[in-house]
Amino acid sequence: MRHYDLLIFDFDGTLADSFPFFLEVFDTVAEAHSFRRLDPSRLDELRGADLPQIMRQLGMPRWKLLPVAMHFRTLMAQSIGRIRLFDGVPGMLRNAAADGVLLAIVSSNSEANVRAVLGEHARLFCHFECGAALFGKRRRLRRVVQGSGLASERVLCVGDEVRDIDAAHAEGLDFGAVAWGYAKPEALRARAPKLMFGSVADMAAQLACGEKSPSAS
Repeated sequence: MRHYDLLIFDFDGTLADSFPFFLEVFDTVAEAHSFRRLDPSRLDELRGADLPQIMRQLGMPRWKLLPVAMHFRTLMAQSIGRIRLFDGVPGMLRNAAADGVLLAIVSSNSEANVRAVLGEHARLFCHFECGAALFGKRRRLRRVVQGSGLASERVLCVGDEVRDIDAAHAEGLDFGAVAWGYAKPEALRARAPKLMFGSVADMAAQLACGEKSPSAS
């Protein structure tokens, strides 16, 4: 496997186990912003859809995305102590950083929430691009890559949603899809990611086995 010198992580559903909290507060946010409550019987269907499809099924116009995202961030900030990193993530991040790999985060969540959940591991990251619009990750990815000074082929984006893959591919970046997040693995595979990670341990093993480029050694 190719060695990557920069890993750009999504946060929710990739590093942080926030999906249960998302489900818990969903109906509260839906009532506040007048879109459909979550039908548990359709959850699996929604996890297989992309963001425009989800919005249509929920009856949510695009202009509501920003206030809805801000509401979720606020509710998470109020319960931030309940959100944890997935098992194995701290060790994976430490090992990658110790190997000389640069780490960055591009997230729709707030930087305060991200740093609070990362705790001491926030120091391992060289770049935070947080508060991204749900359709605005492409510009944030470009900013991180340009700031790193690395060629695009040395960069891997890692995430759990179809929109993450689309943004990375639009920027000509490789993508590693995680199977434990918000979207169903089948929906992610359909977008042809470069890598597919079945577990955090699998991700750590795959990221550790690549050959380093001469510039990285």
